[in-house]
Amino acid sequence: MSFDYDAICVVSYGGPRRPEDVLPFMRNATRGRGIPDERLVEVSGHYSIFGGVSPINERNDELMDALGAALRDRGIDVPIVIGNRNWTPFLPDTFTELAASGARRVLALATAGYASYSGCRQYREDIAAALTKTGVELQIDKVGSFAETDGFITANVDSLRDALAVAVGTPRVVFVTHSIPSAMDAASGPGGDNTYGAQHARVAAAIAARVGLEDARWEIAYCSRSGAPHIPWLEPDINDRLEELAADGVTSVITVPFGFINDHMEVVYDLDTQASQTAAELGLDYVRAATAGTHPAFIAMLADKIADLRPGEVGGRRTCGANCCLSGRPGDAKPAACGAESSAVS
Repeated sequence: MSFDYDAICVVSYGGPRRPEDVLPFMRNATRGRGIPDERLVEVSGHYSIFGGVSPINERNDELMDALGAALRDRGIDVPIVIGNRNWTPFLPDTFTELAASGARRVLALATAGYASYSGCRQYREDIAAALTKTGVELQIDKVGSFAETDGFITANVDSLRDALAVAVGTPRVVFVTHSIPSAMDAASGPGGDNTYGAQHARVAAAIAARVGLEDARWEIAYCSRSGAPHIPWLEPDINDRLEELAADGVTSVITVPFGFINDHMEVVYDLDTQASQTAAELGLDYVRAATAGTHPAFIAMLADKIADLRPGEVGGRRTCGANCCLSGRPGDAKPAACGAESSAVS
């Protein structure tokens, strides 16, 4: 079949590949905030539990392999590469290599399914900054958010059913996602009832309905809060909520990391380590459901979505508007590619 792109670039957060990478990675992830190395070493201690290696790199490799196979099944055989925000390979380096190979039109796929500043616009800002830094002539379009697609929901439905099959008793199901500042939530999405929180509420409700859970058996909680304590973030924190559930007499809990596409550090540390330990201390039976990962329905959805795209469009429309997914911080908007304000999209 005809495909109008020369390559696909997975755009991700990045993560350390060895212990000596951790501190420079943390410097990149927090650049501009003036955080001293002593504090960075302190807050990055959880990487030592995993040998200084983030799981995101291997999980992204698996995603790219599965996606490449699915696209070849659809008659599309183009290079699939990765460019990261905070660790190697960095996005400017990837763009430079793509341009040198002769690529001119590239489709970007961010490893985040929901529309928000950190999950969408910040990646578009990274793309714009990389294009400016390198000066390469690439047309970059970005695949839109996909959390509310049937493929992503089906993957989470199956993982929840598997978790229910091994859980003890009648568990409370807690859907977990990455917390963000409340101001960012209010400014997220393409407008209307499409805030980050509203998107998650719809997805959780769809998963619960497919599994047959009554409303009283499920809820949403958050993990990975960071930043100044006086700034409001989405709540409740999963560990605080586990304590409340135990106090209310709940004895069994399933966490569903439906805010993540695969096992990022937020999943393997915040849920598999911290929340699991909290549950054990409270005497709760605890099961963590799988992420979408390389579930066939999820990969098929991504492949179909990519196969249907044409330059400058996602599903027949521009990917993002000028005011889509702002950070919520006044005057903080930066140039962003892959949208109405971008000259890179024809």
